[in-house]
Amino acid sequence: MKIFLVDDERILRVTLADELKDAGYHVFEFAEASGVIQTLQQEKPDLLITDIRMPGMDGLELLEKVKKVSPETIVVVMTAYTSVDTAIKALKLGAYDYLSKPFSNEEILHLTQRVAELKEVKDENLRLHTQVREKFDFSSFAGESKAVKDIFELVRSVSHSNASILITGETGTGKEMLANIIHYNSNRSKKPFVKVSCAILAREVFESELFGHEKGAFTGAEKSRKGRFEIADKGTIYLDDIDDVPLELQVKLLRVLQEQEVEPVGSSSSIKVDVRVVSSTKYDLKELIAQGKFRDDLYYRLNVIPIHIPPLRERKEDIPVLIDKFLKEFSPGKPKRMDPDAMAVLENYPWPGNVRELRNLIERLVLTTRGDQISAADLPSEFLMPQVSDTDPETMDQWNLEQVINNTEIKLLKAAILRSGGNKTKAAKLLNIPLSTFRTKAEKHGLDF
Repeated sequence: MKIFLVDDERILRVTLADELKDAGYHVFEFAEASGVIQTLQQEKPDLLITDIRMPGMDGLELLEKVKKVSPETIVVVMTAYTSVDTAIKALKLGAYDYLSKPFSNEEILHLTQRVAELKEVKDENLRLHTQVREKFDFSSFAGESKAVKDIFELVRSVSHSNASILITGETGTGKEMLANIIHYNSNRSKKPFVKVSCAILAREVFESELFGHEKGAFTGAEKSRKGRFEIADKGTIYLDDIDDVPLELQVKLLRVLQEQEVEPVGSSSSIKVDVRVVSSTKYDLKELIAQGKFRDDLYYRLNVIPIHIPPLRERKEDIPVLIDKFLKEFSPGKPKRMDPDAMAVLENYPWPGNVRELRNLIERLVLTTRGDQISAADLPSEFLMPQVSDTDPETMDQWNLEQVINNTEIKLLKAAILRSGGNKTKAAKLLNIPLSTFRTKAEKHGLDF
């Protein structure tokens, strides 16, 4: 830890510096504050220990200047003229602590140890915050489709606003990921990001969870508790499955959004909060409004900025990009490759579970596939079975039984030979038919395997 020690009393300064150096710290000595200001251009200390009363610039003025140039520096002031007023002023200006002269070596070493531990915690928090920011930068929502590009053009333009955002899309499309990206690329990124799954909150505790409660407000409320909105103050709250908020509580949620204040259960007073609201749903809220299951005034308050994430089957050009991203994620160093036949199968799969299903599949394939390349033969059987849409009830007037059977048979034969890597014997076993039958059917349909 790098320490700047400032004191015009040479003997005290040298003695204290030697003690700190013996303890393993890197110490810079200064007889006056002006030397610190000059050195700050090249060196930023972890800890500044300064006397209060010095000729020229005093310790409190130095404290103010250091905090402006190097706000992360921890400052401790020391003085023989300590008073309550001086201590309070130093703490208000940003000092971490103060020492009254004379003090023992044990006192100063104990204090520097506390500062070292605090610095370690701060460094770890900064490292974790940096990792989170990197994880949720704009590139983390991969895609080359126009839909994804349009989403990010919108997110970039609104991330620093305070407007409410409603994200819609099927399960697994990446709504929570997008909420993370919005928060961690906003001016609230260093403040709390509180996630609430409205679908799993019991109806009985919903109000308490969101808005908090006072001690004794209900049976089991043994102590007061902050709600999620209060915890998220100055940050962002993400309300997933907003459609699951009970109808009778929607009006209270609306009031919180309008007034920016919450009233804990059992309290007669309100608490001001500054919270940016991002919500999401997989349902059409307008349809729920028509059914009387969702308030239209709440919908318009939540839907200031609407963002819709299309299902993966509607943006197939994103599939290869996502596969490449997940292969690098799950096989770092030397990522595995997806061969063209396997890629073709995955591009034509309907992905009912969307990006989440694709991510889970790639993780599974990386773990179970031998070698550096993933082939079509490595894919689970359900990905090779064709999706038969010929029998859609809405096109019943176009049905032709023989044609439907032939089309389905052709798809199954092709899927089996792809799955078996071109081995007809294995393909026949996959379909549970004799090899001779497989060959007969292939010839019937003019398939040359």
